[in-house]
Amino acid sequence: MTLAANVVHPNHRIPPLMSSMPPPLSTDTPAEMQELASSVRHVEAASWRQRVRARGTAWLWQWAAVVPALIVLVPMFGIVAALGAGDAGTRAVLAHMLGTVLPEYLLNSLRITAVVAAGVSVLGVGTAWLVAHCAFPGRRLFEWALILPLAVPAYVTAYAYTDFLQFSGPVQSALRAASGVDRLPWFPEIRSWYGAALVFIGAFYPYVYLLVRTAFIERGRRLFDAARTLGCSPWQAFARVALPMARPAWVAGVALVLMETLADYGAVAYFGVPTFTTGIYRAWLSMGDRVAAAQLAAMLMLAVLLLLVFEARSRSRLRYYGAGARRGGLETRVTLRGARAAAAVAACVVPLLLGFLIPTAIMARLALQELDQVPWERYGGWVWNTVRLAGAAALVAAFAAVLLGYAQRQAPGRLGRIAARLVSVGYAIPGAVIALGILGPVLGLDTWLGDIFGARGLVFSGTAGVVVYAYLVRFLPAALQSVEAGLARIPPSLDASARSLGVGGWAMLRRIHLPLLRGSVLTAALLVFVDVMKELPATLALRPFNMDTLAVVASHLAADERLGEAAIPALTLVAVGLVPVLVLARAIARGR
Repeated sequence: MTLAANVVHPNHRIPPLMSSMPPPLSTDTPAEMQELASSVRHVEAASWRQRVRARGTAWLWQWAAVVPALIVLVPMFGIVAALGAGDAGTRAVLAHMLGTVLPEYLLNSLRITAVVAAGVSVLGVGTAWLVAHCAFPGRRLFEWALILPLAVPAYVTAYAYTDFLQFSGPVQSALRAASGVDRLPWFPEIRSWYGAALVFIGAFYPYVYLLVRTAFIERGRRLFDAARTLGCSPWQAFARVALPMARPAWVAGVALVLMETLADYGAVAYFGVPTFTTGIYRAWLSMGDRVAAAQLAAMLMLAVLLLLVFEARSRSRLRYYGAGARRGGLETRVTLRGARAAAAVAACVVPLLLGFLIPTAIMARLALQELDQVPWERYGGWVWNTVRLAGAAALVAAFAAVLLGYAQRQAPGRLGRIAARLVSVGYAIPGAVIALGILGPVLGLDTWLGDIFGARGLVFSGTAGVVVYAYLVRFLPAALQSVEAGLARIPPSLDASARSLGVGGWAMLRRIHLPLLRGSVLTAALLVFVDVMKELPATLALRPFNMDTLAVVASHLAADERLGEAAIPALTLVAVGLVPVLVLARAIARGR
């Protein structure tokens, strides 16, 4: 075949390509147009219903976060509402207190907090730097043992030191016998404001130690070494580089300590030191004016909120970023030998003795001396009351924390974040303030039920439910923090995969999140359980009649100077408090 045979003649007409294809489908008939329009409307309606359902679900989850927050905030609203209440009797009580005892309350509170802030800073920052930066005998032991004072309530420490250092105690008795005198006028009085400050320093310094130690480890040694290469001495490198880098953690730890100090009632009441917290109880119980006590509580709550604002602003202004240390902490440690090593060991032993070893040893000695005086037939009832209140509060707090945390995950937004922040304020409010804030609304509810339904007597006031409610307000933030940490470890892709398989909402929580959150929820419940067992001010004010807990019994026995009998319930509280502390110590040991 030649090339010319394949050439098409120019006069030959090629048929169009489309002429061989079938004609397109026609949609010009009225029936087909109506069917297409109906399909479009159906799709649009389904899409609109899906958007409405999604918005409704989001709003439902947001309100699921807001409602528990509002319930928790009721006591704070009750305290604020008391500012505009009161009569001539209330004003007379406040005027009398202002002219007589209120300045002393304020002075004692201020100087106790000032001394405590300085003391916990020295002990907490100093021990944190030693265990994070230096190598000396016993460092690994001290690294976790320094948190043991968290297991001992401050009022138990106060009982122990009173027995140890009072006039009839072993220390003064031995000194009088050795010197041959009847009195020691130079010996400091333990039942004083500086004695209370000493107790708080020994009980609360681990808050600063934990936070600052973590900051020192996360910052690493590189910047410290860089400062040394630039000519700084070890002290200058610590003061100019390491300490400023840990300042946000330092400020946060001191703020926690000051909130615990202001909230304490048991230690200062036993020492007989008039503070703002004891003044609230005096106005309420001694002078019989609940409104005046609520107004004093509002002033204390305002001071705590200002402390929170100061701590938040300090952290926002002092934010540092840097490469963390490798696993195992700092890359190298300064090895201490001889006198320096002995000084480091002494610096770690002193706070451990002050906050844990001496108080527990004293209480154990008292318990052994008065073991036959303990009413064992009533001891079981005290333990049962404590366990059931703590167990109920732990269950309710864990449920509320899961609800709040999961609601924020399902519908993140400003409303949920505000609700979580408002709930977190409850941990900073003293128990006495919470008790007063709850009592007003609950009494009002009882009155309303009596007027509307003819209910006689007190329906909710003086019941265990009100006590559990106070515990929820006080300790829900601790449970929420644990649950939120657990939710943060669950990747969002897991939620998307579950939704693609048709699992969402409550089913996703039940089938996916709760199994993964089992450890976090149990930790949250354990923290609340232990905190509730040691709680004293709210329990003392709101508990039903003939329902004493271990903390209340220990307080009453100590107030009657029956410290030997108080030692058994106090040591029980210490033993239970050791459980979460040992769990935390194990985590510290694993994270070296």
